[in-house]
Amino acid sequence: MAKRKRRSKNRHTGRTWVISILAVIVIFLGVYVGHHFYRIWNQQRIEQEAREKDRRAKQLFIQQVAPEAQAMQNTYHVYASITIAQAILESQWGTSQLASQYHNLFGIKGTGANSQVMTTKEYVNGKWIVTKGRFRVYDSWSDSIKDHTRLMLNGTDTNQQNYDRVVHATNYQEAARGLQEAGYATDPDYAQKLISVIKAYKLYNYDK
Repeated sequence: MAKRKRRSKNRHTGRTWVISILAVIVIFLGVYVGHHFYRIWNQQRIEQEAREKDRRAKQLFIQQVAPEAQAMQNTYHVYASITIAQAILESQWGTSQLASQYHNLFGIKGTGANSQVMTTKEYVNGKWIVTKGRFRVYDSWSDSIKDHTRLMLNGTDTNQQNYDRVVHATNYQEAARGLQEAGYATDPDYAQKLISVIKAYKLYNYDK
């Protein structure tokens, strides 16, 4: 009888160890799975916050430049949507050094003391190259927008009618194509990029 009791006790001890090991495995798996899903949730939260921050920054930029762009449209018929879209593309939403430090939103070239040499990218002979250019310096974004409108109205030194198609356009698509044909930028997709930005952010609402 004593031997049978010892065997029963041994069997009971063995089952206890098995249960304990299984419990540890279950707990470990629970912690691992929980941590895994927490990391996924936390990463998604961080990405969502970053997207929301980026959205607010872009909306703020539009709100900052839109009033002056609309004022220029009301007086000189340069579409506000085109002005805003150009400012977005040329200044990287106002974050480029040229825009943030020298208030030049449109990459307008300059000469003399009221200008600054900057690095820029140009599309030449089928490829992008990095080069240096001299760009105008302004006191404010508002001044930059006003000068952009003057450029549309007065053209370049060699062609005063260079941007006539932009000024006399009947819609923003026509104005965008007019800018590209006039050689405002070397990017072969410049007009389409402007149109895409206008559509994506509903900038055509500012033309009303």
